[in-house]
Amino acid sequence: MSRTPIQSQVHTNGIQFAAYEWPAEADTDQPPVVLLHATSFHARCWDQVVAHLADRRCLAFDARGHGHTDKPPLPYSWQQFGQDVAAMVTAWGVQRAVGVGHSMGGNALVRAAAALPGVFRALLLVDPVIMPPQVYHEHPAEPEKHFTAARRNHWSSPHAMFERYKDRPPFNTWDPQVLHDYCQYGLLRAPDGHGYVLACPPLVEAQTYTTSTQAQNRDIYDLMPRVEVPVRVLRAARPAAAVEDFAGSPTNPDLARYFQHGEDIPLPDNTHFIPMEAPALVAQHIRDLAALSPRF
Repeated sequence: MSRTPIQSQVHTNGIQFAAYEWPAEADTDQPPVVLLHATSFHARCWDQVVAHLADRRCLAFDARGHGHTDKPPLPYSWQQFGQDVAAMVTAWGVQRAVGVGHSMGGNALVRAAAALPGVFRALLLVDPVIMPPQVYHEHPAEPEKHFTAARRNHWSSPHAMFERYKDRPPFNTWDPQVLHDYCQYGLLRAPDGHGYVLACPPLVEAQTYTTSTQAQNRDIYDLMPRVEVPVRVLRAARPAAAVEDFAGSPTNPDLARYFQHGEDIPLPDNTHFIPMEAPALVAQHIRDLAALSPRF
């Protein structure tokens, strides 16, 4: 059964963030869990992972431009996403948390962990968008020309979106309840009052993708050695074959070695959408990392 989070608004780093807290169902000394979503997704995509973590406090938020969080004018930088995570965990006052980041959320998590030593006790990077160093040299394409800018942006209902996607790649490999959550909480009422629009506007998604390979984003390789806690990298074993290949892994296969305490776990049975396909597996990795020696 899914747990219903407490939703709030947190003003930090210049904008209003939609924040979600799932309190532990009983008094516990388990470390809190901070969950960071991928580009074009939202915090409620973690609901089915959180359902397996009833004994611990879980926290998530909608990234800038996503969900119910403010959508300031573009562009957004990948450095900003990391700064937003640092600002939010500071606002929450969490300490010794297990940080979990999927895709873009994994990149942002590393940036926050490097900036705030002591806030995290371990990191779970779920197929993070941290690509091989040589990839970071391209000049970004115009977001309007990226194929995601043409994503369908009007729906009659979340149910219609679910029915449209459930048998289509990459959604057809997802846990149906995760897809339901993605559709249910990933739409906003259309400004004209007729139907719904995507909570992450297509141009925000496109701009985030097109800037991902900017040379300035290679700075993350300077940050990773500063992370002193255990880092576990889960990734789809098959690398992405092209820009349009969202099922393949964008992650540097050698990523774990750049951390002081890195561990690489390729998953041959999963695509890039690991939390959507295997929420129980992700929850178990969170439990494993939380149980590591507190000397870290």
